[in-house]
Amino acid sequence: MAQLTCDSLTLGYESRIVSSQVSFSVEAGDYVCIVGENGSGKSTLIKAILNLKPPMAGKVTLGDGLTRGDLGYLPQQTAAQRDFPASVREIVLSGCLNRIGHRPFFSQNQRRLAQENMRRLQVDDLARRSFAELSGGQQHRVLLARALCATDRLLVLDEPASGLDPQITEEMYRLIKELNQSGLTIIMVSHDIRAAVRDASHILHLGRTPLFWGSAREYAESDIGRIYLSREAVGV
Repeated sequence: MAQLTCDSLTLGYESRIVSSQVSFSVEAGDYVCIVGENGSGKSTLIKAILNLKPPMAGKVTLGDGLTRGDLGYLPQQTAAQRDFPASVREIVLSGCLNRIGHRPFFSQNQRRLAQENMRRLQVDDLARRSFAELSGGQQHRVLLARALCATDRLLVLDEPASGLDPQITEEMYRLIKELNQSGLTIIMVSHDIRAAVRDASHILHLGRTPLFWGSAREYAESDIGRIYLSREAVGV
């Protein structure tokens, strides 16, 4: 059973349509990369999936017992977030907020989960450090640990390597691939098409209408895939 189904979505803002007839489904354990030009609706699609901004038309349906509260989310990082005055432990633990319910405090299990995810992302030794003092790569690891506190099933990432140098970017991609191999479903917006083809199971290439949906191997062999992979190779 699909964990997520998008049926004939029209995406846009105000009255401007950026993409239409977007249809695809995501199964448990998939690793889906969403690619396309700036303004093609990638982040708008992510907001529709998370119910942060409804699509202009069409429907997003969760299945396999998932609810919106079961989705982990790592948004694009802003300058304000980089300077957030909180400790690493506080940031990671805040990912458990959707699990608190009506209780005014975090449970022992939630604190244990935060500690496990800090250890998993190798930032447990930074637990008492101020988030604002960390390097970009460390901050991304902390935010990924936070997102993991919200879910053990489906993780949504919006350009998680944005602003990182090439070495740290590859490290981030490796971590995400490992999470997927451990059983976590991944939906990720990326500008790095070569890494998407290398790591993902499926590619959704957005344009005014979807330019491609299918396996990463099929994308690499498609006309649109060849065009964009060749552009990336020559730095266009």
